[in-house]
Amino acid sequence: MADVDFSKLPHTPMYICQETLLEKNLQLLDRVQKESGAKVILALKGFAMWSTFDLVGHYLQGCTASGLHEAKLAREKMNKEVHTYSPAFKEDEIDEIARISNDIVFNSPAQFHRYYDRVKAINPNLTVSLRVNPEYSSSPVDLYNPCGVYSRLGTTIANFDESLLDKLDGLNFHALCEQNVDALEGVLEAFESKFGSYIDGLKYVNFGGGHHITRVDYDVDRLIEVIRAFKARHNDITIYLEPGEAVGWQTGPLVASVLDVMHNAMNIAILDTSAEAHMPDTLAMPYRAMIRGSGEAGEKAHTYRLGGNTCLAGDIMGDYSFDAPLQVGDKIIFEDQIHYTFVKNTTFNGIKLPSIALWTKDDRLKIVHEFGYEDYKNRLS
Repeated sequence: MADVDFSKLPHTPMYICQETLLEKNLQLLDRVQKESGAKVILALKGFAMWSTFDLVGHYLQGCTASGLHEAKLAREKMNKEVHTYSPAFKEDEIDEIARISNDIVFNSPAQFHRYYDRVKAINPNLTVSLRVNPEYSSSPVDLYNPCGVYSRLGTTIANFDESLLDKLDGLNFHALCEQNVDALEGVLEAFESKFGSYIDGLKYVNFGGGHHITRVDYDVDRLIEVIRAFKARHNDITIYLEPGEAVGWQTGPLVASVLDVMHNAMNIAILDTSAEAHMPDTLAMPYRAMIRGSGEAGEKAHTYRLGGNTCLAGDIMGDYSFDAPLQVGDKIIFEDQIHYTFVKNTTFNGIKLPSIALWTKDDRLKIVHEFGYEDYKNRLS
């Protein structure tokens, strides 16, 4: 986005997704589909910018949802395959989920037995699968490790119920977090060692998400080989991948403005955005967001601690250095803030949510949504 003049933005903060970069990611994912035979569906938990769904749906097969509301969004805004999973489905939601889904993923044999006949009566064409826990993951952060000790996510082999097999269409696992194909190979080894005897009678296996396919160092060719080999071992079974972050990866920034500059043993700049409210993964993951034109503390001439505009003491983006002193009104460009940001952001402290915009393929800024007081008020009572 080097040609975008952020000084001309009508206001900040603003998430800006660049269509050309999004399409580049989608084209790479489509290459995986075409060369491996797998189906790729979008995990809405990582990227749910539905104003882009016409473009996303041109390349991908549909969406995977984590409950009723995501499933409704997938059906209304993309209307392709809808796969819906929840750690536990609710009695007053399961009927609507069955009507609008193509596939339901149960988390446990108990949930499967409770709802299978009911959902099939509502939607006879529905496929039904079970999420399993291969009890192996090299996930780098415990918070995002679905195969960790005492995990509630998926059924272990010790708790697998073979009485499901005559009704089961597929198995799902999810064990990766921002990882390369070598991590997938480790998971597949554990998955096949535990559940391999059940695979050949199924319609499909879902390899879950966390595949960082669009990252520059990801071994796409190896992924294609791994999928092909798995399919060859199992009668050309259908494979699904459900990346979320990989769709929105490196597709655009969050642009903020400096509101004030102060000094308390070091220089501090207060921005019109918030790590806590607008970039929650920078605190939860945690990771240091990249800022265009900045360096590490002390690397460049002028170092500042960047803070959010909330009353939370820990609402801090970190310490960054710049070539010139920061001034009120300067734009701060947080790179790669399209995935896992506005799907998780909040109105904590009543802070205004950033606008959502597209930088279109014909080089126009298109603001697709602006937020205000009503968005804050309507979340409360």
